[in-house]
Amino acid sequence: MSENYYPDLSPLKTGIAGTCPRCGRGKLFDGYLTLAEKCRSCGLSYEFADGGDGAAWFVMLFVCVAGVGSILGVEAAYSPPYWVHALIAVPVLIVLPLLLLRPVKGVLINQQWKADAREGRLGK
Repeated sequence: MSENYYPDLSPLKTGIAGTCPRCGRGKLFDGYLTLAEKCRSCGLSYEFADGGDGAAWFVMLFVCVAGVGSILGVEAAYSPPYWVHALIAVPVLIVLPLLLLRPVKGVLINQQWKADAREGRLGK
């Protein structure tokens, strides 16, 4: 094998782990959601990455459906007082997006690299 060989890695696995889409070893993020400039292991530049609002949109969609659905289910099944809803639902609706945002952003960026997706341009 040559030095430039990189295995075909799953964007799902590397994205959830927050690692480089090419080598799977270097960190994808410098901070919580801040992308690193490049992979410290293989040197892949992350300039291609356009995180945008896609991860936030997917996380909001999932959390709203799951969170509100479970709140309505608890209300229908047990009819607890409002303070019980506040005690359970508010932390869930805050903590769940915080837990999901980074892995979802990692998956979307790693899928973008794997599909060689680029910004759309009009050809002349």
